[in-house]
Amino acid sequence: MNTGNLWNMRLKRFSPYILGLLVLIVLPLLVPDYIDDILTSMLIYAIFAMSLDILMGYTGLMSLGHAAFFGVGGYGVAIFIDRLGIESFWIVAPVGIVLATIMAAILGIIALRVSGIYFLLVTFALSMTLEAVANKWRSLTHGIVGLANLPKPVLGIPNFQWDSTNFYYFILIALIICYFLMYRFVHSPFGSALQGIRESETRMQALGYNTWFYKYIAFIVSGLFAGVAGVLFAHYNSVISPYHFNITVSALAMLFCIAGGLGTLWGSLIGVALIQLVQYFASIYAPYRWPLILGGVFILTVMFFRGGFAPVLTKLWNKVIWKHSELKV
Repeated sequence: MNTGNLWNMRLKRFSPYILGLLVLIVLPLLVPDYIDDILTSMLIYAIFAMSLDILMGYTGLMSLGHAAFFGVGGYGVAIFIDRLGIESFWIVAPVGIVLATIMAAILGIIALRVSGIYFLLVTFALSMTLEAVANKWRSLTHGIVGLANLPKPVLGIPNFQWDSTNFYYFILIALIICYFLMYRFVHSPFGSALQGIRESETRMQALGYNTWFYKYIAFIVSGLFAGVAGVLFAHYNSVISPYHFNITVSALAMLFCIAGGLGTLWGSLIGVALIQLVQYFASIYAPYRWPLILGGVFILTVMFFRGGFAPVLTKLWNKVIWKHSELKV
């Protein structure tokens, strides 16, 4: 392969990422501040959905309890700020992430004792248990009201003030870091083993792999990044409550992954953008029919885009952009 073909191959591989990043960088400069807030929430939910994609798309584990780690990350931040008066982001963020990771390590031992539909039900039950704990432990969590008035991240920079734009870019940097780390994880030899387990766990066991251990590590890593999303969401939303452990949050993350495309990571961002935009316009023109519209979007996606939107966009990109520049290797 000559140098020109090598550069063309690299350009073909990375150009969608470069273009997408440029769009994300420029977009908040072109829209009103309230749209910046919506875009920020999209980026946070994208991290959350990508963390679930590690389980669903790459390991083949369908979880309805992923909100457990999202909620623990958010509560870890909120409790340190509200109860202990510690506001430094460099302290509370690692605490929230570590707590979410520990919770994933504990719940993974329980959930991975079963598989298939039983794994789905166990993760759902565990998340509901944490929601009940958050509701009942009022002395720590304020019960159903939750912990409110959480500030934006305190970075320790003198005279620095948050606004919707610079907070968006802060979350965008977090998204880029998380995506890079998750991408490296799923495209490592370990990630290849996870995909082998997804395709045929019995065959991987016959090859000598300890499949339970691989799934357990994937469960922990997935919970870690869900905790990151929870930490960022607590600062963004200023409120964290038992609702954020609810099945609705887990199911929404699952819908993001399915709509975007399982096993792609970046497809989760497409899924989040699609669902959030539909929700935004539905709240304006049909506020009481949002569940019906959401159900319709899901049905249409399953019927006409079974692999999600990411594979469709990939094929379209290759066909339209690169049809005149096929590589000769």
